[in-house]
Amino acid sequence: MIVVASSNGRIGIEAATQILRQGGTAVDAVEVGIRLVEANPEDHTVGYNGYPNILGEVELDASVMNGRTLESGAVGALKGYTHAITVARQVMEKLPHVLLVGDGANRFAAEMGNPVQPEMLLPETRTVWANRLRPDMNDADIEAIAERTDLARWVELATDPERAKGTVNFIAQDKDGNICTGVSTSGWAWKYPGRLGDSPIIGAGNYADNRYGAAACTGMGEMAIRASTAHSLVFYMKMGLSLAEACERAMIDLRDLGGRFISVMNLVAIDKAGNHAGFSSVNGRSYIYQTPNMPECEELPRTVIPIPPRWG
Repeated sequence: MIVVASSNGRIGIEAATQILRQGGTAVDAVEVGIRLVEANPEDHTVGYNGYPNILGEVELDASVMNGRTLESGAVGALKGYTHAITVARQVMEKLPHVLLVGDGANRFAAEMGNPVQPEMLLPETRTVWANRLRPDMNDADIEAIAERTDLARWVELATDPERAKGTVNFIAQDKDGNICTGVSTSGWAWKYPGRLGDSPIIGAGNYADNRYGAAACTGMGEMAIRASTAHSLVFYMKMGLSLAEACERAMIDLRDLGGRFISVMNLVAIDKAGNHAGFSSVNGRSYIYQTPNMPECEELPRTVIPIPPRWG
């Protein structure tokens, strides 16, 4: 039994591990751990008080995958609900669908009785949003931004590749050997409304299969979508590569991407035996893990496979 998470999952990893200690499922552990991150207003990359889109609206994306059945659920551009991971799980368990977005995701969240959070931004975070626009806009422009017909231009000016990427990953394996992955994010700060990254895309930012292992990504989600990174990593293990070899191969696939927009990518993964790994394209990144017999989580450096950045 084990829980592996991105380093910002520290606030939730003990609760997730406790679920496993009590004999709970990997799916329960992942949801419990991520919900605590989503509720943390100090994490501006996930859930409540996450950085907003260009209009100042918080849009949440999340996905969950059950490695025993390969059943999955996901939501994208969810507004007004803190716990996107719970809504994603409800999609997996209540609907024949995998992914709901926008108004449909909001409607479903309400039908399932999830509590509404009318204001997803604290005032100081709304000020950060406005200040990021002020070098290029005056206050009147900011006030009327929703009426503009040239948002694409302003997104290009306002987005920051160093602030764009943030997500929480959780992977759990329970006493029965079942694996679950979960990913939740508020997405790219100052993104174009409706933008989805890899977090709600099964096979891109999230994939789990009991037979081989699991992987989840944080970073520039467009890269993971293009390379199907989470699925590729698990597929490489299916083809006989070790966990470390599969992680390296998945990172090299990302390095081989062409195009104008290449930035940071991180991943965490486990194999079916519960061995774990974290990889990144830059130095200084870490991940955490905890087993039920550990009193607290341990933080480990990620192995670095450099990916030269390109922007614009």
